[in-house]
Parts: sequence; C-alpha cells; structure tokens
Amino acid sequence: MQKIVAYNEKEVKESGSKEDIKQGYNIWIDLADPTKTEIQMVQELFSLDIKAIETILNKSKKPQVRILDDHSFTIILSIKYKDLQTLITDGVYLFLGKGWLVTIHSSDLDLMGNVHKLFEEKNKKVVGASIDALYYNIISEIVDTYEQLLTAIELTITDFEQRTLYRPTRKMLEYLDTLSRQIIVLRRHFWHIRDILNLLIHIEKEHSKKGEVKYIEMAYDNITQLIQLVESYRDTINSTRDLYMANISLQMNDTMRVLAVFSAIVLPLTFISGIYGMNGLDLHNISSVPLGFAIVILTMLIAVGILFLFFKKKQWILTKRDDDELLTNKELHKQKS
Repeated sequence: MQKIVAYNEKEVKESGSKEDIKQGYNIWIDLADPTKTEIQMVQELFSLDIKAIETILNKSKKPQVRILDDHSFTIILSIKYKDLQTLITDGVYLFLGKGWLVTIHSSDLDLMGNVHKLFEEKNKKVVGASIDALYYNIISEIVDTYEQLLTAIELTITDFEQRTLYRPTRKMLEYLDTLSRQIIVLRRHFWHIRDILNLLIHIEKEHSKKGEVKYIEMAYDNITQLIQLVESYRDTINSTRDLYMANISLQMNDTMRVLAVFSAIVLPLTFISGIYGMNGLDLHNISSVPLGFAIVILTMLIAVGILFLFFKKKQWILTKRDDDELLTNKELHKQKS
C-alpha cells in the first residue's frame, strides 16, 4: 500500500506527487508491504541506488547507512515480541534525498499513523523544517518502540524473580536462557543503531544544520540509555539464574534431609528387631502375645517418638518457609522503590 504526503510550513496535502517538490513542498512516500513492481517504480522515479534496491528485495536486516551521490539509504529494524520466546524483526528502509523521503516497511508497522500526528498538529519544528527533520523523527519513533520492548522484558524478568523465589521449575530456567540470548541480540542491534546515529550527527554538524541535529541527538541519547538498561537486565538475569540454582539446591537439601531422618528412625527399629529375631516369630498361629514381643514393640514406639521429637526440636522435619516474612520484605521493597 502506497501513501504520499506533500507538506510545507503552510499546508499538508494527503495526496501529493513528485511535481510538488518543484513548488517548494517536501514529499514523503510510504510503502507498506510493496510489490516488486511498486519498488521498481519508486526506484525509477527518484533514481534510487540499484544495490540498495537489491538489499530491500533480499530483505536484509542489518542496520546500516549508506551515503550515496544524491541521496542516502538507511536500514533500521522494527522489533517486537510474537510470544515469550520469539522476537520478530522487520527491516525499515529509508531513502532520503533533497526534498523527498521514501520509507519501505512491513504492514505490521503503522509508520504513517505514528508520525501523522505531527502533520495534524502542524508541528512547525517538523513541517517548517527540511525533510531531514521528518527523517530523524521517524528514526526517533522507531527507537521509542524499543523502550516499550524493554519494558516488557523488565516485567518478564521481575515475574521470573518472584516465581524463582517460591516455585523454581526447569522450564523457567529454559525461559531465562532464551531471555539471555534475546538480550544479547538486542544489545548488538542497539550498538549498531547508536553507531548509525553517531555518524548522522557528524554529517549534520558538517553541514551546519543545527536545527535538525537536536532530533538525532535525542534519539542518540535514548538509544544510549537503552543500551545501559540492556546491560543491567543481563546482570539481573544472571542473578536470577543464581537464585534459581540456590533454590534448587535448597530443595535437594530438604529432600535429602527427609530421607536421612526417615533412615535414622527406621535404623534402630531394624536393629532391635534383628537382635530379637522377630523374623522367626509366626504371628498367624500365636495364641497369646509374648511379653518380650510387647516390650520390643513398646521400645520401638518410644524410640520412634524420641527420635521424632528430637528431629522436630532441631527443626529438621515439619518445618515450612516463613512466607509471611518474605511477603513483608517484598512489600517494604516496593514502598522503598
């Protein structure tokens, strides 16, 4: 689908054409899921670089910027979650020339809708400036979507921390490993974006376009903060993984403790019955209970009771985690934050 916007500081036209450039208008052509024919038509209209067009047709997703003779070519990625374990990346391709801008992307990204509010409000900082201002605002809008993505990741990590504290599972560890790989991918991509923005800042400063530099500097500051967040999330994931291993070890210790207590209780019973020779007593044909048998049974019960009370006093059995105290600490942490 193709949309064309022609604008200047006085007017915004929803259906423009290349001829409007001669009348002092800036032209923005937005192509969502274009066909090969539509891409070739735009290529012929603005004499776009052939290699750049081949890159689009090959659906390259490597962030980059190419400074060509009469225009520039930029690739930025749109990233979002499909589900907890899958990140979807789509390339956003931008051609910037003198008085015109062409954007090509997937229909899942409503680029025109996100930026259209600038035209509705007739933002003079964009409408009254060169086409570069719109180009930088589009990049800034895409960078802002990364912040929403990291917010979702932060909520996921927080949920994992709570679940790991109370009910750690093997599937949770798999999710943490997946999330760790996603963080690595995002960190690498954000570094590429920051390099691109840094290059654009130097280019703008060389051309002394102080009015447009501030837009790209804001995007640069945002992506730098996102890189710092990604670094902190990586540390948080590692600490959550350590907490998981500690809780699993604690559960194993609890299990071994129960087995050890059970063995300690059964051992004296086996010892007493072995000495007395209880395996030779025929309980089917017995007419009266021998005194020795009763004494042994009583001794066993007393031994079990003493051992049970001893282990309970030592808090080795029949103990549970003080969840109320944990919840209280959790509430205090929320109040401090």
